[in-house]
Amino acid sequence: MTNMLPEDAAAPRAKPRWGVILVWVGVLGLLALVGVGLIRTQQGPVGVGSKPAPFTLRTFEGAEVNTADLIGQVVVINFWASWCEPCKQEAAELEQAYQQYKDQGVAFLGVNYVDTEPEARAYLEEFGITYPNGPDLGTRISQAFRIRGVPETYILGPQGILAEVKIGPYTSLDEITRSIEAARTSQP
Repeated sequence: MTNMLPEDAAAPRAKPRWGVILVWVGVLGLLALVGVGLIRTQQGPVGVGSKPAPFTLRTFEGAEVNTADLIGQVVVINFWASWCEPCKQEAAELEQAYQQYKDQGVAFLGVNYVDTEPEARAYLEEFGITYPNGPDLGTRISQAFRIRGVPETYILGPQGILAEVKIGPYTSLDEITRSIEAARTSQP
């Protein structure tokens, strides 16, 4: 008996190098994206004194509100979700503050974070919220502000400079009022 090996078994096949290289490029690209995300998370929310990039919020009613058009006003931007219990603690007071300031050069925007439209609309109805609110589709707005959770509120002074960052719920109408008044008098 002769010990014969087929030609294919004699030498292992060489895999195409371009395939291995492509896999490694993909893995390294993914790691780079994760690294950038981690760095942004560690930076925390945008800070007081910074000027956040303008954004457009499409409300649940279909209107578009662009923060660039609100320069000259104090702008209260509240990130919330219907599933967020602390958001419910401040909802009525935010609406009261809106009613108090809506004709005094103060704009309110509610940015609904990672929620469904039916639940978000039910939340707005439950708390009688009438200021403009809309979903953060693709979380673009919350990523720009680098929020870590909800509720978070950002108050821009009349020049579009961030005057206050409130992580967690406001505890009273008085606390919201103090924040708005401080933003009104803030200087760039």
